[in-house]
Amino acid sequence: MLANDTNKSSKLIHPELSYAITGICFDIHNQHGRFLREKQYGDLLEEKLTELKLPFQRECRHTETSNILDFLIDDKIVLEIKAKRMILKEDYYQLQRYLQGINKKLGLLVNFRHRYLKPLRVVKIETDTRNKFV
Repeated sequence: MLANDTNKSSKLIHPELSYAITGICFDIHNQHGRFLREKQYGDLLEEKLTELKLPFQRECRHTETSNILDFLIDDKIVLEIKAKRMILKEDYYQLQRYLQGINKKLGLLVNFRHRYLKPLRVVKIETDTRNKFV
């Protein structure tokens, strides 16, 4: 059974980086609460990422799709932040479109307005249904 657990963890996409990012998000949420604006959370994230010397791009525009990503961290993970009452299906679709457009495997969707922070891992869909998100 232990071998099976090890096998499951090896299938995670960018586990160390995604855990670091979610840790930063939890730290910001614990320190500043849930009633800031999205831009303020973005500024705080930028400060923390700079402190930890994690390479990132903020509000970068993808040339082919003209999508503007909140954060692209280490050229591996798209971080989409929200500060709204609840995450909707459209928010998930938005992140899926970003992943399809820039060909990245993992995105994190984080809503700072929620009482308990619940980062969502969104994995790029590798099937023909990807046209649904365009």
